[in-house]
Amino acid sequence: MKSAGCLTNKVKRLDTERKKTKLIEIYHLLYGHFGPRHWWPARSPFEVMIGAILTQNTAWPNVEKAIRNLKKKKLLSPWKIKRVSVRELRKAIRPSGFYREKAKKLKNFVYFLYKFCGADIKKLRAYSTDALRKELLRVNGIGPETADSILLYAVGKSIFVVDAYTKRIFTRHGLIRESATYAGTQEFFMRNLPKRRKLFNEYHALIVEAGKNYCKKKNPLCAICPLRVVK
Repeated sequence: MKSAGCLTNKVKRLDTERKKTKLIEIYHLLYGHFGPRHWWPARSPFEVMIGAILTQNTAWPNVEKAIRNLKKKKLLSPWKIKRVSVRELRKAIRPSGFYREKAKKLKNFVYFLYKFCGADIKKLRAYSTDALRKELLRVNGIGPETADSILLYAVGKSIFVVDAYTKRIFTRHGLIRESATYAGTQEFFMRNLPKRRKLFNEYHALIVEAGKNYCKKKNPLCAICPLRVVK
């Protein structure tokens, strides 16, 4: 006769397998609907890093405007951002919103790059994901989502990025709890998906598309959502 403990463990294992299956199903449904996203839209790792900071609390089109301004003013390099005045930097990134705070964040970040790796971004790849993440989180203005975006999209580390869309979609599908923390949500994906950088990259980009187009905060379009068939 099986003990209550054995039965409980079996139920937990079954529940875990269901979640893994559902997670992969969601990925394939989104990929089939949207196709490859080719995310992050940038021409260099440094541009990705700057975009990750500028996209805090704003929509991506606003970030694109700010990055275009930086390019026009020939400021899109660690050296130029380090040397430019805060006033000029604020003017360039104004379309991204919160430009006073973001100018400080950009300055803090490039100072970190110079101190940590001589602004040679290629050298960052030699560090372990955990070690580099800890260093990034020490930079004033860099939180978990920004740090993980830099690690995944600019440095090429295998780490899953969590954002508001992730919490919203996967809470509604019963895979994570409303009270789940950033770390807890990230652990769920890291534990239940193959640890592949390209998969993490594509999955996060697809989640963003689903959140923007269907799983809206208010008045979600559930009836036509590509995930409507997920049980």
